[in-house]
Amino acid sequence: MSTVTAPGAVLPTYARQDVTFVSGEGAWLVDADGGRYLDFLAGIAVVGLGHCHPAPLAAAEAQLRRLWHTSNLYWTEPMQLLAERLSERFGGARPFFCNSGGEAIEAAIKWARRVTGRPGIVALHDSFHGRTLGALSVTGQPAKRAAFEPLVPGVSFVALNDAEALAAAVGPGTALILLEPVQGEGGVHPASAEFLAAARSLADRHGALLVLDEVQAGMGRTGTFFAWEQLGVRPDAVTLAKGLANGLPIGCLLVADSAPAGFEPGDHGSTFGGNPIVCAAACAVCDSLTPELLAEVGRRGEQLSLGLGKLPGVLEVRGRGLLLAGELDRPAATVIEAARERGLLVGSAGERTLRLTPPLVVTSAEVERALTILEEVLA
Repeated sequence: MSTVTAPGAVLPTYARQDVTFVSGEGAWLVDADGGRYLDFLAGIAVVGLGHCHPAPLAAAEAQLRRLWHTSNLYWTEPMQLLAERLSERFGGARPFFCNSGGEAIEAAIKWARRVTGRPGIVALHDSFHGRTLGALSVTGQPAKRAAFEPLVPGVSFVALNDAEALAAAVGPGTALILLEPVQGEGGVHPASAEFLAAARSLADRHGALLVLDEVQAGMGRTGTFFAWEQLGVRPDAVTLAKGLANGLPIGCLLVADSAPAGFEPGDHGSTFGGNPIVCAAACAVCDSLTPELLAEVGRRGEQLSLGLGKLPGVLEVRGRGLLLAGELDRPAATVIEAARERGLLVGSAGERTLRLTPPLVVTSAEVERALTILEEVLA
């Protein structure tokens, strides 16, 4: 007989809310007591196609009956097919597959150092790239870093959208310029097209590599497959994870064909990277991100953004597509709790920053319902 794990039976790395979910469909979750919740967090921008979407579900189930694992000593069809899909979307690129966004960032750091032979990295204040040691080293949030120092040396931080500070930080010793097109955990602050253009120019001038962390902003979240497509700046590589397999664990460093391969056999690896089941699901996600769906993301994002800006207590609305935040006149934690009690799940990205990352398939009616609940909470 199976039992539910008791609170306290796992290491306390998360401040979990007091609810246990047992099933989900589309934009909805059901808890152990049968309560229904409209999910406007989507696993923190992970379940892009909604819970139990039929396309990745069918693909994963079919692959589960065929082959689970072979190791990366061999090829598998799902891995090759996913590589082809991502390359086509990017316009020519080669992936390294792993299991998470943190792993993808670790791969990016090693790749940049391997290509350039340099140690220097320039990242942004308030950025978030993961909690593994290398990813934490390039995360510009001192509170997350302090307990684990000393970290990887050679990292400099500048402010988002400050092109002059970026120019001062990048030099002959810089291997990597690492930027988020939209800072997610740092408060949902979008990078400007001008700032990314300056980063591209600086990377080219100094022989550095420009990597965009699209772990949260990629896979259609901002209304295009890659967020960089809206900004007119092609990076040397992107990192992907979160929405790539709609909730199954995957990460990817996707390196442009125009950039050096850098790695040689034995330089890097990931035992479960490119897992056939997960790659099959990710192929289905890529196929589901049609022009029609991406256009709908833009429409629903505009609807949610406009509605959020009209609510009492919302001072500012930021973001792109369905990666949005509302800056509040009160602590976000109280709003999150009150919304959950009314059947709506939302998140935070700062003490007074409410974060909304609903599934990309969210309907107009579901957006209106979420706005109604938030108005009740904020009134």
